[in-house]
Amino acid sequence: MSKATLLEKIYEPFPPDAFEPFFQSLCEGLEVRLQVVGKTDRGWIQIDVSGEDEDVALRVLDQKVGLAPVSLSNMKRFSLLKGKVVSSEAREAGLKVDVGVFSPKPVDATIPLQTLQAQLADGKSFSLEQLVDLFCFYVNMPLEVKVVSDVGSDSDSVEAALSEEQLSQITGWIHSNLDRLIVLGATTSDVEDAIKRSRHVRDVIKVESLGLLEHAVLCKLGTEARGLMPKFGPMLPHAVLAPFSPRKIREFIRRPSFL
Repeated sequence: MSKATLLEKIYEPFPPDAFEPFFQSLCEGLEVRLQVVGKTDRGWIQIDVSGEDEDVALRVLDQKVGLAPVSLSNMKRFSLLKGKVVSSEAREAGLKVDVGVFSPKPVDATIPLQTLQAQLADGKSFSLEQLVDLFCFYVNMPLEVKVVSDVGSDSDSVEAALSEEQLSQITGWIHSNLDRLIVLGATTSDVEDAIKRSRHVRDVIKVESLGLLEHAVLCKLGTEARGLMPKFGPMLPHAVLAPFSPRKIREFIRRPSFL
């Protein structure tokens, strides 16, 4: 039997085993038994995998979901890591991303403010709070980062940057000229149900899954994500809703910074 920690978080009000059938479906056709056995203190889903094909199943899960590195010894400079935002407060030195390192202690990847400014704002000195609001870097937002510092076994933090693939996704969203409503803390079916019940099916192209509980609702041309928030909010009481607006981002980046 193998134990593994998946790079997917579960949080209130969902129980740890809520998505066990989903993970089992990823291993369909393999001689393997998969069971969700709990979660870490920070919400990462933990599983037991046993059976003739357990090694193959773990490779499949690593490819389709991602396996947590668990300790710093499994990381190195230039590693690409999937994670979730854990802190985006203005007083922080940068954006902190939980990348699944928790043994023997939790260690986050930190994207310095200057790095975010260079990658997202043409080097202009906008505040962390401004960039978080523009790009929806709220707690639990999935991000892929690249480690840019050397990693020691006793490191208290790891310096990182947004990966090339992550930047490509953000750039693509901006170039699409279409708003997206970011939903953090709801299942795909919950989001789709909110769209139908609020009678806004005609305003939405599709729901893009960013993670098990994180999604981007792609709006049709002319529909503003901000306008959908009061419509969906009452139907998604446990979720955080945030508008991603290409128009607002372009206007913001073109103007002078205030720092």
